Amino acid sequence: MRLLLVEDTVSLADELIAGLSRHGYAVDWLADGRDAVYQGSSEPYDLIILDLGLPGLPGLDVLQQWRAGGLSVPVLVLTARGSWAERIEGLKAGADDYLTKPFHPEELQLRIQSLLRRSRGLANQPTLEAAGLQLDESRQCVCSGELPIQLTAAEFRLLRYFMLHPGQVLSKSHLSEHLYDGETERDSNVLEVHVNHLRRKLGREVIETRRGQGYLFTGVAR
Repeated sequence: MRLLLVEDTVSLADELIAGLSRHGYAVDWLADGRDAVYQGSSEPYDLIILDLGLPGLPGLDVLQQWRAGGLSVPVLVLTARGSWAERIEGLKAGADDYLTKPFHPEELQLRIQSLLRRSRGLANQPTLEAAGLQLDESRQCVCSGELPIQLTAAEFRLLRYFMLHPGQVLSKSHLSEHLYDGETERDSNVLEVHVNHLRRKLGREVIETRRGQGYLFTGVAR
């Protein structure tokens, strides 16, 4: 999953990027509200983390411009201001969730998981499940039956994206756009290698190849 972090405090941004990367997210970082308006609208993000106290353009104005332009990506607002009035203004502007600084990193991770599931119509699931597979996001492994199957970081990122989009044909270019940040070189051959590794671990039927179209996650495990 590819996230945009808009935060002008460098030390906090560094901490958040490190933590999000450990949890399998590809993160692009911006510190100026004016840059965020354009990039948030032009790049295919799965979720945006937005600070309100930004230079260039306040975060609330950034959010309003995104929503006015039709951007429907979930937005999690970060702020040092904890008043109810501020929260109400953010929600009115189109925020999907609100987190007041300081916060615990685990709370941020759980809120992100919840927003991503909700955006895919999976809000009632305590864990990510699809067709008999259960993904343990904290341990980055998958269960088919009772035994956990260990995954590499790349396999985990790919399988999580598939499980959030069951029954949807996903092209290699689409997957690359959502699994890697804007600075990472994207190689479709590497992606194919990770798909084949998942098939060896879960069964070849789990991920179908649609010639000329991409991949389809069926979740039919062995």
